[in-house]
Amino acid sequence: MNDSRYDVAIIGAGMSGLAAGIRLAHFGKKVCIFERHNAPGGLNSFYSFAGRKYDVGLHAMTNYVPPGVKGTPLGKLLRQLRIDREEFALCPQKQSRIVFGPNSEISLRFTNDFAVLEAEIAAKFPSQIDNGRSLVQAVRAYDDVSFDAQPVSAREVVGRYLSDPLLTDMIFCPLMYYGNAQERDMEFGQFVIMFKALFLEGFARPFEGVRLILRVLLEKYRAAGGERRMKCGVAKIIEQEGRAARLILDNGDEITADQVISSVGFAETMRLCEPARVTEAEQNTGALSFIETITVLNRQPASLGWGDDTIVFFNDSTRFDYSRPVDQVDLRSGVICLPNNFEYDGDELPEGLFRVTCLANFDRWANRPEDIYQADKKRWFTEATRSARRFLPAVDEAALVAATITTDMFTPRTIRKYTGHLNGAIYGAPHKIRNGRTHLKNLYLCGTDQGFLGIVGAMLSGISMANFHVLQGSAK
Repeated sequence: MNDSRYDVAIIGAGMSGLAAGIRLAHFGKKVCIFERHNAPGGLNSFYSFAGRKYDVGLHAMTNYVPPGVKGTPLGKLLRQLRIDREEFALCPQKQSRIVFGPNSEISLRFTNDFAVLEAEIAAKFPSQIDNGRSLVQAVRAYDDVSFDAQPVSAREVVGRYLSDPLLTDMIFCPLMYYGNAQERDMEFGQFVIMFKALFLEGFARPFEGVRLILRVLLEKYRAAGGERRMKCGVAKIIEQEGRAARLILDNGDEITADQVISSVGFAETMRLCEPARVTEAEQNTGALSFIETITVLNRQPASLGWGDDTIVFFNDSTRFDYSRPVDQVDLRSGVICLPNNFEYDGDELPEGLFRVTCLANFDRWANRPEDIYQADKKRWFTEATRSARRFLPAVDEAALVAATITTDMFTPRTIRKYTGHLNGAIYGAPHKIRNGRTHLKNLYLCGTDQGFLGIVGAMLSGISMANFHVLQGSAK
């Protein structure tokens, strides 16, 4: 029989919620994670369709460093959650590229060795390299885990170092696509987190994808004694005397907890509160969402000439506009992911995968009649994959059709349905709450809206909020 009284209740079984739960359970806290859906992982999960399992969200795990490198986010994560590095079985990328221009006129190649990108910038932007190195020094020196740092425009800071707008946009493009909730600019602390995660550290992926990471986390949580209730979401957070007094579950049950940690987002959490904090939520609700196409192939992408690149960030002009599209989808830029192109130690994924991500407008997808919605998906699938293929070696259309086993696509409407994120906003609120505090003394945020980004960042957010608000507080 489930209990109704906990030391800590965690809302959401995403990466941050699971990490927070593991950390707290390790220290003897009676903790329960409440998840509305039947699969854990939140924005980094998986789903089954027509006999196949598809990763959601995981193009790559950022913050990769080789074994033996000390003082990195990945090392801290593994240590705090008592995970052996081998359990994640991370395989590094081959190489990735940032490509701008309608005919791929300018390209910057990068790997998990930052020297590669540095050499590319030196060769293609020679007038910028010295100031670029100074920018990297500033990034390395910046305290990106401070809870008290004041927000400042990344465009403004980077502009003090780089004077070429093309290079500036090429640097911003991957960082924005992989973790930015603001239109056209970033907060500099977020820029630093993503710059380190992508360029100074790098990309990796387990051979089994996100399912392996989730399996490890769930086993650690179970072994530590944590409780988890799936298909059992939190419907309301009842406020009393400035505290979260109790939680009302979707089935009407009530539970109480000394501390509550929410991983579902700032605006979403504010709307759960009773009374709801609607104005606060509306002032900090994310607006940036995406579509993603998935093409399953009966051969390795390398056999089509697509064997070199792991991830390609593309933009078809010399200026990059990262903003909510006017139309349903913005085809001018996007991300290509080829999950087969990691260094899998001689193994190969059983099927080829070709994924394309583009910015999308939630409102243009949200309320379409089902028949029109399905027609829109079919149309934009074709357009998005055609747009992305401009930035890969040419493949004969008939050959690609013959190699295609099946396809799928998710939209902002899918994201909203399965994650609860308002506007289908992948990266949540544009203004992060670095200390995780809310208007209630015992209600805290972890995850994307706390401000640590990426899969590793999300888990570190859960760990940090558990440490800072629960474990350190109980030790006083």
